[in-house]
Amino acid sequence: MRAVTIQDGRLVVEQRPDPEPARGELLVRVRAAGLNGADMLQVRGAYPAPPGSPPDIPGMEIAGEVAAVGPDAERFEVGDRVMAVIGGGGQAELAIVHERAAMPVPEGLDWPQAGGLPEVFTTAHDALCSQADLRPGERLLVHGAAGGVGTAAVQLGRVAGAQVTATVRSEELRPQVEQLGARVIAPEGFAEHGPFDVVLELVGAANLADNLKALATDGRITVIGIAGTGPVAEINLLALMGKRARVHGSTLRSRPLEEKAIAMRLVEKEVLPHFETGALTVPVAATFDLDDAEAGYERFQAGGKLGKIVLLP
Repeated sequence: MRAVTIQDGRLVVEQRPDPEPARGELLVRVRAAGLNGADMLQVRGAYPAPPGSPPDIPGMEIAGEVAAVGPDAERFEVGDRVMAVIGGGGQAELAIVHERAAMPVPEGLDWPQAGGLPEVFTTAHDALCSQADLRPGERLLVHGAAGGVGTAAVQLGRVAGAQVTATVRSEELRPQVEQLGARVIAPEGFAEHGPFDVVLELVGAANLADNLKALATDGRITVIGIAGTGPVAEINLLALMGKRARVHGSTLRSRPLEEKAIAMRLVEKEVLPHFETGALTVPVAATFDLDDAEAGYERFQAGGKLGKIVLLP
């Protein structure tokens, strides 16, 4: 198979042996692989693949057709359209997925949309619904809302019945995020638009103090991204106590299979039906062939995009 590989901080497409599915696993012919911030960090050596995943083939978000099934794999058959969040190895013509980490591709979704769906919608759903316990009628603030997870979070907040506010730095992208279901504001001075019951932090440390200032009593701050302004911040513990607030963080890639499987089943039940009705969509900013993976990474890092960058093996 052909695969994107990391060699001395560079991306090189080369031939690798075809993987073979073990017990409970699927061999997936990859039709689309979404790019994510974790891939950018892995290329720089800052986010190694978890044990059991290819250490030098990036890609944690894929969609494709089942090409073969391993022993005791029963959820899917050869030819089924599936998508998944995996530990790595997704930016290749073939990838291994445990059947419990795979989800069916909703009817009507093309390959680029399917390839850009599983990581961002699973991450956003887990952060908002499973961790922050977002309720109908609550006020949600999504920072960095033009990216993949941000556009997913805005839409999930809307279908959950929340009042969604989103910060978007690029003026030209604000109308498009607004169409997804949010009141869109500039990042500067966002605290003046509170109070918010839930804040989804995708930018980083610089927002933390104002997040707490903008938080309602019993509010929750969920941190799932720091690429914009870094990881280190000070927090006023008296303010935290006074508002009876919660601050928590999360990642998805490194979780054990059992926890990923739970998150996937919840997405299957609570999220995927909304794609069937058209209530949810996957904005795709651009697609690139596997041989143009480096250009895809550069487009991702350049910012100023709405939604996902997707490789098409």
